Amino acid sequence: MSVDVPASRELAGIAELAARATGDRLRTAFRSRPEVDLKRDIHDPVTVHDRAAEETIREVLAEHTPGSVVVGEEGGVGGGDGDLRWFVDPIDGTANFAVGLPFFCVSIGAAMGGELVAGVVYDPVRDDMFTASLGGATCNGEPIHSRGATRDENAVVATSYPSAYDLSLGREEALRRYGRVVDAFATVRRPGSAALTLAHVAAGWADVAYDSSINAWDIAAGLLLVRQAGGTYVPLGGEPGGSDWEAPGYLACVEGFDLAGSVIAEAADYKGLGA
Repeated sequence: MSVDVPASRELAGIAELAARATGDRLRTAFRSRPEVDLKRDIHDPVTVHDRAAEETIREVLAEHTPGSVVVGEEGGVGGGDGDLRWFVDPIDGTANFAVGLPFFCVSIGAAMGGELVAGVVYDPVRDDMFTASLGGATCNGEPIHSRGATRDENAVVATSYPSAYDLSLGREEALRRYGRVVDAFATVRRPGSAALTLAHVAAGWADVAYDSSINAWDIAAGLLLVRQAGGTYVPLGGEPGGSDWEAPGYLACVEGFDLAGSVIAEAADYKGLGA
């Protein structure tokens, strides 16, 4: 089932409603130092606010798109058995949220017929709503364009590499690659939210982003934002024929950036768009 631009914008509007419905709670809870539980390990925290925000989002999505499927970070797969699938991360950047660092967001992406058709990334601290549809990308209703640096020496790269998982695969090699990135780029940042980082690449507020281990709910909305804003999003490590948002890693950059010639390509084992 294909989705046209007006239908895509309608879905994006529903995602905006669902994301904003969490705003008051998240702003109130921010810097309250909530109790933190752990999921897989010490690097995977969750709070009561993650779970409550996702429940709120699910309720809004169920009201406006009955029968749709919701794939959420906290609640797993739920809803109906329709063709529309929502990918929901109620707080992307929970570690930041829990300690009071203002870099976290709500991420909601929609897919239909094997295609991403709408998505929002909502920054509740700044009240910034990044919205992507098949008609383009906006921030607070104003069009955004993914433009910035063209080469490493002028660029800001945002990455979680090397993560604890990357180090477990080969500490010395990972640190060597990271050192090359630090030497080559003007600035390296580890902001802690893939979704919000991708929104910033879409807006041209960061030049390059790289992560080696993410989930669909982390990046579905951000992926569409980058592409609809004119930037580049390259999935890494996915299964042949699989959806881009299912790949466990990605490289993203602003329009015109020399990704193939970048040191980040070595870190990511990226061989070029034709690879």
